[in-house]
Amino acid sequence: MKNFVNLKLLGAWPIAALLALLLVIIGCSTTPVTGRHQLNIISAGDEVKLGLSSFEELKTNTPISRDATMNATVQRVGKRVALAASNDLPNAQWEFVVFQSEEANAFCLPGGKVGVYSGLLQIIKDDAELATVIGHEVGHATAHHGSERMSEAMAMQKVGQYLGSAITTDNQIVQSAYPVAYGGITKYGRSLPHSRAQESEADHIGVIYMARAGYDPKKSLDFWQRFSEYIKQHGGGSESLLSKYSSDHPVTSDRIADLKKWMPEADAEYQKSKLR
Repeated sequence: MKNFVNLKLLGAWPIAALLALLLVIIGCSTTPVTGRHQLNIISAGDEVKLGLSSFEELKTNTPISRDATMNATVQRVGKRVALAASNDLPNAQWEFVVFQSEEANAFCLPGGKVGVYSGLLQIIKDDAELATVIGHEVGHATAHHGSERMSEAMAMQKVGQYLGSAITTDNQIVQSAYPVAYGGITKYGRSLPHSRAQESEADHIGVIYMARAGYDPKKSLDFWQRFSEYIKQHGGGSESLLSKYSSDHPVTSDRIADLKKWMPEADAEYQKSKLR
């Protein structure tokens, strides 16, 4: 049949699976706190270089806040949380910068570069709530989430290229549809769920770090409840079924439920913290 799509099932899929398995074997590491095995084939040195260069570019192109109070607060909390996480990222070059922006957000780049937008600091009530945010961002760094995403993207690209080359058909519609179909499968079947899983893992690691730093982990619940109201007031915060599966972040109600589940573990760390 002229237009039959031959995926060479006896060759393409086993080899693609073998390639993916090989990447996992040579690049498997373990995340702190959760102990999850992850694929990471980016060297620590390359990861730090990428984070440093990107952060320097951001500092050049994005206004930095000159608010003395905001800066002092972020430095104070950031240093305590970084100290609590020091064993998990011993060679980190920690840097905490307040960027002038109305956006209520924060981010972390590989190697320990943390940015907090001034808009977020308008919502946060105290150091413990700020430790919730910074702990989350530091969790991304110690779990090497950035390099893990790059590693998985590289692996999926290689598998996709091989499977694409295994399709034998002269049907132009089928040929053009494959990249779209494979992209959709990887996005909704892997990329978005994995992104949500990383965000949830950063919440878990973060609440442990804030507790070790001497901040009451129950304050994380106060922050997320207030932040949920804030995003709803600004037209966001949908918790529909579609939002749960099409977003790269967990919905807030799920985050709060997970934090409550992890609270006994976090409170045990808080009770024995010498930084209280």
